[in-house]
Amino acid sequence: MSQYQIAVIVGSLRRDSFNRKLADALALLAPPGFSFKQLEIGDLPLYDQDDDGKQAPSVKRMKEQISAAQGLLFVTPEYNRSIPGVLKNAIDNGSRPYGQSAWAGKPAGVLGVSVGAIGTALAQQHLRNVLAYLDMPTLGQPEVFIQARDDLFNADGSIGAASQKFLQTWMDAYVAWVKRHTA
Repeated sequence: MSQYQIAVIVGSLRRDSFNRKLADALALLAPPGFSFKQLEIGDLPLYDQDDDGKQAPSVKRMKEQISAAQGLLFVTPEYNRSIPGVLKNAIDNGSRPYGQSAWAGKPAGVLGVSVGAIGTALAQQHLRNVLAYLDMPTLGQPEVFIQARDDLFNADGSIGAASQKFLQTWMDAYVAWVKRHTA
């Protein structure tokens, strides 16, 4: 059993999403003792404060998975220069009712990949603002703004040679971040 369970939130519902592929490939860079589980967010109802007293089973499931995790990893695309609605909806559902946030205190990492030249820089900036409000210590450096290119992934789904060293450095920093904030 892994000592550190990391809950992964992919901000895209598309099955063949670059960000889902990145999340899968990043998990391969983790050291022993770390396991990564992508959480389902596509089945969450739209957040409605009227439902705070009777949260849907899918919301309760996600909150339990977050609570059981030692850290969070957000891997998100950029939609219209911000975070996707499905990601914001998951964050809102997980933070309610007020005072019962599943996110508080969980160390987080943020990254993403996009076909655009600046990767997901603006989405990450917006997401970091939200995570700061939710009291989530979020790894600041190194930042990861990846442009999707043909050589980003190997045929087996692992990180390609051109990006492997950089993303391994990021994973090492994230692992140290989680360990520091769960000690």
